[in-house]
Amino acid sequence: MKAAKQTTVRDSITLDGIGVHSGARVSVTLHPAEAGSGIAFLRSDQDHAEIPAVFRNVSSADLSTVVGRPERGGVATVEHLMAALAGLGIDNCLVEVDGPEMPILDGSAAPFVEAIDQVGIILQDAPRKVVKVLKSVVLETERGVVELHPHDRGLRLEVEIDFANPLIGRQLCGIDLDPLAFRRDIARARTFGFMQDVSKLWAVNKALGASLDNTIVVGDDRILNPEGLRYRDEFVRHKLLDAIGDLSLAGAPLVGRFRSYRGGHRLNVKLLETLFADPTAYAIVEQAPRRERGHADIGVSVPAYGPDAT
Repeated sequence: MKAAKQTTVRDSITLDGIGVHSGARVSVTLHPAEAGSGIAFLRSDQDHAEIPAVFRNVSSADLSTVVGRPERGGVATVEHLMAALAGLGIDNCLVEVDGPEMPILDGSAAPFVEAIDQVGIILQDAPRKVVKVLKSVVLETERGVVELHPHDRGLRLEVEIDFANPLIGRQLCGIDLDPLAFRRDIARARTFGFMQDVSKLWAVNKALGASLDNTIVVGDDRILNPEGLRYRDEFVRHKLLDAIGDLSLAGAPLVGRFRSYRGGHRLNVKLLETLFADPTAYAIVEQAPRRERGHADIGVSVPAYGPDAT
């Protein structure tokens, strides 16, 4: 049986916005990339080499996921774009950015999905490789738990959050990742944060670009955004979006079951480090072909407030 094919974007497309933490204007262009090249970031404002979007290159995973060091050609807040690329099944893309942080746009992955839809996705003449989880990996801290387990097919994600604020509380969301499920259930979920944390973040030059246009702001007794929520449980759906983006830093699609309770960027990245530290815990194999649902036009061609809330 022939393997599934790798994909890339059909043409280049540019988006402009501001960084959620820096508040600075930034432009990002998604370029087609050769088969086997993966996802990589390139700073057009600096003379630095491409930085592959893999967990080994993560320099920080506190308020957002940072690939490389921004002062030396790295890029911050990559998780929403990475989630969009993984959610749509895109294997190869060169991401050119003219600043140290990705634009937050509306705080979700939807603008990236819409941009990719404008140019479409093409198949490439190379088999897709996946990382198949062979045995369970569990990380537990006082704050939360993240796990990876063997799974028959694709990536299953189950994410649970638990906040003291009654407007959020305890929420659980699970999906079997494919383009249709990602578009319908996850892509539009926005980053969120708490009004009580604003002054603390501003004091350390964080969340300078956050606003009601790109962040769900949670007050003591109400959601401050006049339009309300896009999903009843938008908070946990955004945490699941973040997890998709972080787990895509495996460098190839994961085949396994991911579970998280009160997790976040740091634990997600640490989970990948733990998985790859044990050669018996995974295998890199070619993906069997299957009919993908929900892709952008496929042709054939030879950000936030509060800890870990981005």
